Amino acid sequence: MISVRPPRSLALAAALVAAVVLGVWTAPAAAEQERAADKPTVVLVHGAFADSSSWNGVISQLLAQGYPVIAVANPLRGVKSDADQVKAVLDSIDGPIVLVGHSYGGSVISAAAEGNPDVKALVYVAAFAPDTGESAGDLSAKFPGGTLGQALAPPVAVPGGNDLYIQPDKFHDQFAADVPAEQSAQMAVGQRPIAEAALAEKAGAAAWKTIPSYFVYGSADKNIPAAAQDFMAKRAGAKQTEVVDGASHVVMVSHPDAVAKMIQNAANAS
Repeated sequence: MISVRPPRSLALAAALVAAVVLGVWTAPAAAEQERAADKPTVVLVHGAFADSSSWNGVISQLLAQGYPVIAVANPLRGVKSDADQVKAVLDSIDGPIVLVGHSYGGSVISAAAEGNPDVKALVYVAAFAPDTGESAGDLSAKFPGGTLGQALAPPVAVPGGNDLYIQPDKFHDQFAADVPAEQSAQMAVGQRPIAEAALAEKAGAAAWKTIPSYFVYGSADKNIPAAAQDFMAKRAGAKQTEVVDGASHVVMVSHPDAVAKMIQNAANAS
């Protein structure tokens, strides 16, 4: 897990200890603590073929606005087990939370938020929002336009199943077409594999039925067709939906401003 700001209670405790030890308490530090205390913690969950660094542009903007932020390292092993890991992180946070998921991470946050009264909003960033009994694979196949299957490398056998990667020479066109080629090449090398079984695992919970949801995605997404995302947003009764014209599946990398703005909208409404 990458934590760019610790949970609010820990951050405040650390600041108080520092003040006592050093014998000082500066106005800027106090102002920063007060500003953070007024805002929910934003928890970011990446999806398949990515890692927490995919949120860097969004994180920079959120931190500049005073939001406490935690970027979770999603194991990408299975919806339930990954959700359990995210739940543990959520349980460590004091106060309200805005939970954000990208791609397969949407399936994870839909399960992880179930029954947690501190999660005030769910933000789906080019993400799956499955209903109970649905899988990511089911939703991908529901509408035409997705080409991920053609871009995958042969499965890599690992203990307990197979891991999936995107072929490096197809990564840019499939996953990050609106990201500079050099940056996309680096992302391809550092991509995190997802367990093949995770994409077929049926969702056990759909927290978007009880928690306000927000959607942002690109019109040129080749992993999850825009039509599928439109369907999921409408089904969830999304409070707000933004379609970024020409954006790829990694809209948070190519258009961090649009994603950060949606998260802030969710936070302000919560």
